[in-house]
Amino acid sequence: MVVVTGREPDSRRPDGAMSSSDAEDDFLEPATPTATQAGHALPLLPQEFPEVVPLNIGGAHFTTRLSTLRRYEDTMLAAMFSGRHYIPTDAEGRYFIDRDGAHFGDVLNFLRSGDLPPRDRVRAVYKEAQYYAIGPLLEQLENMQPLKGEKVRQAFLGLMPYYKDHLERIVEIARLRAVQRKARFAKLKVCVFKEEMPITPYECPLLNSLRFERSESDGQLFEHHCEVDVSFGPWEAVADVYDLLHCLVTDLSAQGLTVDHQCIGVCDKHLINHYYCKRPIYEFKITWCRRKMSLKSERRGIHVDQSELLCKKGCGYYGNPAWQGFCSKCWREEYHKARQKQIQEDWELAERLQREEEEAFASSQSSQGAQSLTFSKFEEKKTNEKTRKVTTVKKFFSASSRVGAKKAEIQEAKAPSPSINRQTSIETDRVSKEFIEFLKTFHKTGQEIYKQTKLFLEAMHYKRDLSIEEQSECTQDFYQNVAERMQTRGKVPPERVEKIMDQIEKYIMTRLYKYVFCPETTDDEKKDLAIQKRIRALHWVTPQMLCVPVNEEIPEVSDMVVKAITDIIEMDSKRVPRDKLACITKCSKHIFNAIKITKNEPASADDFLPTLIYIVLKGNPPRLQSNIQYITRFCNPSRLMTGEDGYYFTNLCCAVAFIEKLDAQSLNLSQEDFDRYMSGQTSPRKQESESWSPDACLGVKQMYKNLDLLSQLNERQERIMNEAKKLEKDLIDWTDGIAKEVQDIVEKYPLEIRPPNQSVAAIDSENVENDKLPPPLQPQVYAG
Repeated sequence: MVVVTGREPDSRRPDGAMSSSDAEDDFLEPATPTATQAGHALPLLPQEFPEVVPLNIGGAHFTTRLSTLRRYEDTMLAAMFSGRHYIPTDAEGRYFIDRDGAHFGDVLNFLRSGDLPPRDRVRAVYKEAQYYAIGPLLEQLENMQPLKGEKVRQAFLGLMPYYKDHLERIVEIARLRAVQRKARFAKLKVCVFKEEMPITPYECPLLNSLRFERSESDGQLFEHHCEVDVSFGPWEAVADVYDLLHCLVTDLSAQGLTVDHQCIGVCDKHLINHYYCKRPIYEFKITWCRRKMSLKSERRGIHVDQSELLCKKGCGYYGNPAWQGFCSKCWREEYHKARQKQIQEDWELAERLQREEEEAFASSQSSQGAQSLTFSKFEEKKTNEKTRKVTTVKKFFSASSRVGAKKAEIQEAKAPSPSINRQTSIETDRVSKEFIEFLKTFHKTGQEIYKQTKLFLEAMHYKRDLSIEEQSECTQDFYQNVAERMQTRGKVPPERVEKIMDQIEKYIMTRLYKYVFCPETTDDEKKDLAIQKRIRALHWVTPQMLCVPVNEEIPEVSDMVVKAITDIIEMDSKRVPRDKLACITKCSKHIFNAIKITKNEPASADDFLPTLIYIVLKGNPPRLQSNIQYITRFCNPSRLMTGEDGYYFTNLCCAVAFIEKLDAQSLNLSQEDFDRYMSGQTSPRKQESESWSPDACLGVKQMYKNLDLLSQLNERQERIMNEAKKLEKDLIDWTDGIAKEVQDIVEKYPLEIRPPNQSVAAIDSENVENDKLPPPLQPQVYAG
């Protein structure tokens, strides 16, 4: 952009050029261009602009009103088109600004009507707003994602000591190791821990702090530096270790590096007595350059940015497709806002209907004032009836009616329920006994929790006619209220609160399972049938199509795949949402182990998601959508928002969504081949593992193929022989064990052969003192 006035040229700025970094200073002290730049004699100031201004922003043409550009007085655009500065024009007479015009349209839309850009263009429009110094636009963009989330992230990193220095150290170490080893990647160990060393039984934590009361001598015993390259922590913030790992990956990726990380264990350094370090250690793989691939072998894998798994509101928790990309906390906030808005609209509608009825009644009374007394009473009665109905509608849609309804439900809940008092199942009895035994350790707090839980179950009995979303909301409210009450009133530590909430969830969901899992009022069963039909139609999908880095020919990998499929199928047999999440977590860990064995290195997120999709396609879990919806509705929200359970569950939701939208492009296939495979006309041929040149001899190919087959058969034969020998040894050991047990029983209880029993007459023959016994009683006859 060039701005010209009739002022003398400034010696500090040759040729009158203006940089983008000090654009406002150029407007305060504009310079005069040369004749080559201006191309004509400079006009006298002030410069006048038309009402409709044509613009040329770096080659992009725009047209707007002059008042739009002058909407905010303290902006650069208002200063440029104030008439105090000269703006050159192009050959078509458009006012030229030397700036990229790709996002200038978003700036104009804000000046026109206050419209904001979509999320994917917020960062770019923010830079343009900074250049043009549009303060109102800057303020609104800073409250949008991803800028708002970036502010929160930077606030968290501000609490992290030496974060930038450690980040630069990671890059420098990775660069030196890659150069020394002449490799395209480097690995280093990073320790990330939130809290300090564990406390002893005789130490007490300070109030609202992670630090502990230790003397200097005791503190020196706990001082320890793990054998890693870089350490992060401790810090005092709500964010956990996963949040810091996400920040590290984000900042390293912003420098053009490819980053993969995997937890490889904990530090086992002995500190004092029976205390060990136990800090988690992560292995970071920093890749500096990608391996070049041929056009024939290059394939587009499945990739999901880890930031896409998080809540789209930028709170840092994991999102969920069932909650429209929000986490549980943000979704409840949005749901309550929409609900209050709906209640307000319904209340306004009821008021409007009431006013219309009153106006209609008033007009009818004025036009029919000379009617008889009987007819007037009839009209009055009719009007009162209408008013009563309208008032009833108004009360129904008002918020206070819901509060009264809740109070009435609580009063009704005190009456015993026939369904609750009836004979429960064995599993329900077992869970109830475990729950009562667990609460006995908390004494008074446990009694209060049990009382609240029983009242909640009785109240839920009378709410079965409500929609499943409303029942889910009641359950989530109960979780939140109990947790807050324990923390505020009971002063229960957060670790014990988490354990208590797990037991509460297990108890109430075991009793409510058959009423809230896949209810008839929802379309969960329809979705289950649809996804099962979809998975059956995709039976032909191979691991190569999904770029799955798993070799099932390795026996250990094959076992891991079978265990993962078993775990994901077993999820349907569990009743408690936490147990279903545990099945998903076990399945995911088996997948990570399978990838690690195949690649001889830790698995990355880009490897995990395609493998999870393949496991779901191969296992076709029963009632998959119902289980996902059940977990989403009734699981403790803290488990879905953070931790490995939430991460794996979010990936499972992404995998199901991918399967539902799977197309030819996702599998690197043509549309014709995809249609033929889906219709069952043909099946994909198995790709050969070896790539041969076109002029290779067919006999050599067949020879190597046969050798490979013989090698596989030999390995299989050896495996079968080893298993047979093991089975033979087990049978011999079992036979010997049974024989030994029989011999021990015989020796312990020897067999004794006794003579047959004596006659009844000689039953007392061995008694030597028979003569001392009294004579037997004789029957006597009385004359009667």
